[in-house]
Amino acid sequence: MKLIKHISIILIMLTASMTFAQIKFEAKVSKTKLGQNERLRVDFTMNKDGDNFEAPNFKNFQVIGGPNTSVSNSWLNGAHSYAKTYSYFLAPQKQGRFKINSASIEIEGKTYKTDAVTVQVTKAVKRPNDPYNVDGVASENIHLVAEVSNENPYLNEAITVVYKLYVSQNTGVSNWREVENPRYNDFWSQKIDTKGLRIQNGTYKGEDYRYVVLRKTVLYPQKSGKLEIEPLKLDVTVEVPTNRRDIFGGMHMAQTNRTVSAGSRTINVKALPEEGKPDDFTGAVGDFKFNVLTSKSELNASESLRATVQVTGKGNLKLFQLPKLTLPSSLEVYEPEHNEAVKTYLGGMQGSISDSYTIVPQYKGKYPISSVSFSYFDLKTETYKRVTSGEIIIDVIEGPINTSAGDDHLATSNGDTTSKTLTSDQFAFVKTKANLKPIASNDFFKSTGFWTSLLSPLLLIPLAIVFRREKEKRNADVFGNKIRKADKLARKYLSEAKKALGNKEAFYIALERALHNYLKAKLQIETSDFSKDKIENILIERQVNEVTVKEFISILEHCELARYTPITTVEMQQDYDKAASTISIIDKEIQ
Repeated sequence: MKLIKHISIILIMLTASMTFAQIKFEAKVSKTKLGQNERLRVDFTMNKDGDNFEAPNFKNFQVIGGPNTSVSNSWLNGAHSYAKTYSYFLAPQKQGRFKINSASIEIEGKTYKTDAVTVQVTKAVKRPNDPYNVDGVASENIHLVAEVSNENPYLNEAITVVYKLYVSQNTGVSNWREVENPRYNDFWSQKIDTKGLRIQNGTYKGEDYRYVVLRKTVLYPQKSGKLEIEPLKLDVTVEVPTNRRDIFGGMHMAQTNRTVSAGSRTINVKALPEEGKPDDFTGAVGDFKFNVLTSKSELNASESLRATVQVTGKGNLKLFQLPKLTLPSSLEVYEPEHNEAVKTYLGGMQGSISDSYTIVPQYKGKYPISSVSFSYFDLKTETYKRVTSGEIIIDVIEGPINTSAGDDHLATSNGDTTSKTLTSDQFAFVKTKANLKPIASNDFFKSTGFWTSLLSPLLLIPLAIVFRREKEKRNADVFGNKIRKADKLARKYLSEAKKALGNKEAFYIALERALHNYLKAKLQIETSDFSKDKIENILIERQVNEVTVKEFISILEHCELARYTPITTVEMQQDYDKAASTISIIDKEIQ
């Protein structure tokens, strides 16, 4: 009996140990039934850290917050417990019974999925003990407005869109999240820094309101006709006074969530006039100055000089091509280096762009650089204008004389030189090699080709054995395979991030995963060990430049913040390029 008792105790302990070690990954919702005007919280919780978390698509809901990540580590009576949670906040889009599909994650090489959760969305519910129409008051006292500087611009003329959130004097806003970002299809766009939110006083439809400027964007239309600017939508937590008071006599404030939209705007873009349009017009619109400059006018052969084609002023500087230089064929010319010193303000782009050519003369003489013309459309006069540079002479003082020169330079030699040029086919009729073939052909048997084809398979056997051993060795290298898998995942998610450009949530999730898997590959650290301080210390220890490390950390931080802040497609492309460039630099520097 004692033996049976001891065996039972051991079995119970083993069962408890196995249960404790079991991996759990589950989905929890804040409520299974809610009104259409309420919000739902969904938590995906695991008891062991994992990688490559995939959230469901949340069909029939709008994601107004998340994913927010929280980690819990605790010790109780010597036992360690761990919990990691991804939280999402959802707003139902319509009434009905909806299923929240499974999420997935990889833990210790295996993929785990949560069970699907069903929630019921009913019509908007009234708040208990509050006969005051909170939702109605909130909708009447908060407005999102898109102010457009010019609704009838010319093609490639700058316009500004300023988004303002107006709130009445007796209403407050405690939080807001972007639900939909405007897409500027057929526009070149640039976001202008608002330098923080500053509450200002103003009027809305003749009444006193407070407002904050949420976003400023400069747009350049890229085609004529009616172009639509999609609306900016916000989910706003509004504080509305009720007819109840607290114990001190103060007005009781009730909170409600409202979705506000700036509405779509239609821009009528005028085509540039065809009358008077120059043949060499490349789309420049604005007010510009044009110059062609050279670094020197006199030099010796084999020395170099720089010729710069430059446009300065205000207009669509990044959206047109500079005219090309026409140079004598006897001058060696390298591909031009394009430079931009352009800043974008509310009024549009200002600054300069230039193409710099490196020129190396080979022979003595005087070489002309023909005059160059630049044409643009002037918005002030609504006419085309042309600016022409003067002819520039490059004087090569010392060097050999080009005896076969044509009309592309001004000769300066004192004597007459006669030269003849031999063409490559001048003696083509003289054959130096015969293409004769023997009448009698050799048999394949016992020929070189015969023995090669016979012995080649035998020679491949040792190579196959070596290849198999290397493959077995590689398969046995569990740690190395793990690193290679992480490196492969980094490239995979970086490509996924590129595909998701324009979709802020998916883009930054994929970009953050790519960076994490890259770190696992290069630093051999697990996801649970990730911290910015540790990453920074390890990279510096591996002799990565401190500036590069700071850049990498800033990208990680931006991935965390970008999902909750307004981001344009241009900024996403910049973040992608910055991430790819930084990874490439770290690969070169890391020891």
